[in-house]
Amino acid sequence: MPAFDIKEELKKLPNKPGVYIMHDEADTIMYVGKAINLHNRVRSYFRSNIGRGPQIDRMVKQIARFEYIVTDSELEALVLENNLIKEHSPRYNTLLKDDKTYPYIKVTVSEEYPRILFSRLMKKDKSRYFGPFTSAAAVKDTIELINKLYGLRTCNRVLPRDIGAERPCLNYHMKQCCGPCTGEVSKEDYRARIDMALDFLNGNYAVILKDLQAKMEAASEELDFENAAKYRDLIASVKVVAQKQKMTDSSMEDKDIVAIASDDNDAVVQVFFVRDGRLIGREHFYMTHVSENPQSEILGNFVKQFYAGTPFIPRQLLLPEPIEDMEIIEKWLTQRKGSRVYINVPERGQKEKLMELAAQNAELVLSKDKERIKREEGRTIGAVKEIENLLGIKGLNRMEAYDISNISGFANVGSMVVYEKGKPKKSDYRKFRIKTVAGPDDYACMHEVLTRRLLHGIEERHELQVRDIDAKYGSFTKFPDLILMDGGRGQVNICLQVLEELGINIPVCGMVKDDNHRTRGLYYNNVELPIDTRSEGFKLITRIQDEAHRFAIEYHRSLRSKAQVKSSLDDIPGIGPARRKALMKSFETIEDIRNASVEELSKVPDIPENVARQIYDFFHQTP
Repeated sequence: MPAFDIKEELKKLPNKPGVYIMHDEADTIMYVGKAINLHNRVRSYFRSNIGRGPQIDRMVKQIARFEYIVTDSELEALVLENNLIKEHSPRYNTLLKDDKTYPYIKVTVSEEYPRILFSRLMKKDKSRYFGPFTSAAAVKDTIELINKLYGLRTCNRVLPRDIGAERPCLNYHMKQCCGPCTGEVSKEDYRARIDMALDFLNGNYAVILKDLQAKMEAASEELDFENAAKYRDLIASVKVVAQKQKMTDSSMEDKDIVAIASDDNDAVVQVFFVRDGRLIGREHFYMTHVSENPQSEILGNFVKQFYAGTPFIPRQLLLPEPIEDMEIIEKWLTQRKGSRVYINVPERGQKEKLMELAAQNAELVLSKDKERIKREEGRTIGAVKEIENLLGIKGLNRMEAYDISNISGFANVGSMVVYEKGKPKKSDYRKFRIKTVAGPDDYACMHEVLTRRLLHGIEERHELQVRDIDAKYGSFTKFPDLILMDGGRGQVNICLQVLEELGINIPVCGMVKDDNHRTRGLYYNNVELPIDTRSEGFKLITRIQDEAHRFAIEYHRSLRSKAQVKSSLDDIPGIGPARRKALMKSFETIEDIRNASVEELSKVPDIPENVARQIYDFFHQTP
């Protein structure tokens, strides 16, 4: 590929809207932006003395090449910019830290006998949706209450096709479902129940409370105290749901009220969700890469990223201050929603009060979490810095630790645990079942584990290069910045031997234990380094060591358990997978099965008396 000449490429930029993508020397995407005019916007990055700020200056110095995608309009550029930021998470873009999906209450009104369901997605499927809500538990409680109040079905039967095809479920016998599957309830009567449920979901609680109160009093007068208590409990449940909707707005509109609090390093965005005029919940979101960015820019990035991912867009979005591209974002949201969306900055009245409340909440979250974040950073990033200083190395991000587990050489296994920035990365943990070593030889087992792990990484890297694939590093392809061995000189030398055999250079450190099996120091470069046992670095090393040991023991235990179950039960005539499973459900251990009588064994489901006798004889036969 010819060298990228930035000056020449700048001359070729078109005077059209589009998206530009900045790459560094490693071809990593550093920044994604949109422009009304690509020619003017991209060239502006390479002009001097224009007051861009230190962060942009740092980025510009790292630009090795750029690319661009022309679009027909600024709106298309906005959508494409959002998609690319979400896909690549560039380090110089302000990013929303959020992976939540919000729950809805779904009413399948298109079915002849509708149901009320919990849903994470809002689809165009002719159903009615209520929400989104911030609490999944509250949604489930509300659905359960409505089904009890109106006796609605919760089954997946296709009605009316399946009417009378099967026996009614337990809910029908408990009088919690009116039983449309029996044919006892007409379609019209069932639809009336659904209409009342929809009325309830729209916030009309007074009617149902009045009806329940009357039923409770009638049951009490007839001395039917069981039913009276049931109605009393339902009244209490309805009131709990009603009380969650105390804050109301006479406009009855759907709106989101967005406020922000920020300092030099962090930003928190608080959103109040108002649905049908009721405040149904709030949520806060952290924004990263905010250094030196004005609040309006952070707010604009939040709006674009958050509303690109949420399935529900309100009619109105209230912001504390204007944001860049407000009109184009409003147009984009209108397009996504399918009806007019307004972005406003309130200045007086109830809207302003709610904005102030949201801002206060954002400030509280930011201040409250400061100390927690500092403590967490001390335990993680701060601890990593301590280890860097102790060993005299830099750029320590990924650490891998290994351990071997066996009992007298039985089922040798190895574990690999991974820590990045001082935190466990469990998706990259790996287990190894030793293939080439028989007997208790920890050094040989460790040699095999490390060789397999590193060879796998080399092979994956080579395959990616051959196929010219730009893929994200996986757990094997990405090599560690430091390997931690659960032991001293011997384990470290085994690792160094494997690295030399494969031609790889990675620092290796041993976690040395004292006579009481407690970590006392680190073995590095043929020297045992003492470490302050009160330091965060020491505590992190101990956590990593314990985690590698736990992971290996857990894997070994699972293999041992499977082998024990197989050898003990599979040799018994008449015992297959189903009966073996039934036995292990009824008895906690093999020893419990061995000690059980024929009578106790025959009580296990699917174990007749003759099979119980065979099991008993198997364990009690004379050798």
